[in-house]
Amino acid sequence: MANDYYATLGIARDAGPDEVKKAYRRLARELHPDVNPDPGTQERFKEITQAYEVLSDPKKREMYDLGADPFARGGGPGGFGPGAGFQFSDIVDAFFGTASARGPRSRARRGRNATLRVELDLAESAFGTTRELSIDTAVTCTSCQGEGTAPGTHPDTCDTCNGRGEVQQVQRSFLGQVMTARPCPQCGGFGSVIRNPCPECAGDGRVRSRRNVKVKIPAGVENGIHIQLAGEGEVGPGGGPPGDLFLEIVERPHPIFERDGDDLHCTVEIPMTAGALGTTVTVETLDGAEDVDIKPGTQAGQVITMYGRGVRHLNESGRGDLNIHVNVETPGHLDEEQEELLRRLAKLRGEERPPGKFAPGQRGVFSRLRDVFNQH
Repeated sequence: MANDYYATLGIARDAGPDEVKKAYRRLARELHPDVNPDPGTQERFKEITQAYEVLSDPKKREMYDLGADPFARGGGPGGFGPGAGFQFSDIVDAFFGTASARGPRSRARRGRNATLRVELDLAESAFGTTRELSIDTAVTCTSCQGEGTAPGTHPDTCDTCNGRGEVQQVQRSFLGQVMTARPCPQCGGFGSVIRNPCPECAGDGRVRSRRNVKVKIPAGVENGIHIQLAGEGEVGPGGGPPGDLFLEIVERPHPIFERDGDDLHCTVEIPMTAGALGTTVTVETLDGAEDVDIKPGTQAGQVITMYGRGVRHLNESGRGDLNIHVNVETPGHLDEEQEELLRRLAKLRGEERPPGKFAPGQRGVFSRLRDVFNQH
């Protein structure tokens, strides 16, 4: 024999089919042109591929063991150009078993996911709610029950591929004969043909319909969060399983509260006298109106925190806080009596000509940039 294929693959003459395949895969990974670009390995890759084609085929191997080399006459025309009628991936598929492992594919496929925007008030986001949503989506065709055929009929086995879903071709290359598999052009790889499509769904197995879904929205959701409802999306073609439904939460602005995570913020304005003497104000909360004490001497910008009056924590116990920012109003447009009273108060407190209290202000961006440049 001109070629010792067993030595080429590094296996014994009594090696089984699995050993032949394992040896070839190991060598192919080392010598594949995409992995090892060295020109010297290309010829070696051709040799192991030719050896594998002979030893993996029972008839060719028997012929070789009897002393006849199937490639003794040089095989067929080589090359990977258009004239060869196949691609290099065909050879890899044939040797690694990917081409012959396709088989007929199912018409049933998983449906697509759907997204629905849900607008909520702040109270609904904070405490949770239940909504009945109307969804326009794909549902299983009731006429054919997802099969896609007219009533009383069923898909017929494809005459071209005999139900395999693929057709095989034997082509010759510089490596010899290579068998490739392609999806059947007649049935599209399904292995069956729908000759009488369902008139309701045109063979798709599903139709568009509007349905209602009752969903429970948990407490603590916020703007932009997505809630996944498994199996509530579109039904797949051919009666396939449905995808998922995602609810995108859109929180409407509140006229009083501004939300920061699970905390809430609002502002209350009080007159200067109330800030100085103290008072009680009624504040609207998510739980209803509540009285809040303003202590004497409260300054503008002071924050009063009402613990546990914010939004419930998502998937946790407890709630955030409500922060009340106090704004002390300075009176304007005083009449003579009011102005006289304030002057007397200023005199009693020694504040007729106050010296003022100064503190460092916030530094602007140009000052910070100047300091950066001065450091270099």
